[in-house]
Amino acid sequence: MFLNLNHYKLDVYKSARELRFECYKILNSLPTEEKFNLTDQIRRASTSVVLNITEGCSRKSEIERKRYFEISRGSVIELDSCFDIIIESEYLNLVDLEKAGNKLKTTFILLSGMLK
Repeated sequence: MFLNLNHYKLDVYKSARELRFECYKILNSLPTEEKFNLTDQIRRASTSVVLNITEGCSRKSEIERKRYFEISRGSVIELDSCFDIIIESEYLNLVDLEKAGNKLKTTFILLSGMLK
């Protein structure tokens, strides 16, 4: 934000931030009994996607960069499983998760492209 670094301009970074925003909107719809389980996990995983992209972009070594992008992609996959649990538990339905699901797919595709 204050440093005006290049990763702010990357589509993958923008997509990850949008995914995080959509995840946070979903949290308001989850029951209070999930506060210290699913809610916290979604909050951590969605933030991890953004932060690992950021940290990866700061690395000079391609091997290091790719490692952070792999971790970020792993968090995207973790979110996908969280969404599966939400549907399975009938907290929300597929339509309610559609916007977040689209952001999840886009972020996954962009991260996968960065790992090639």
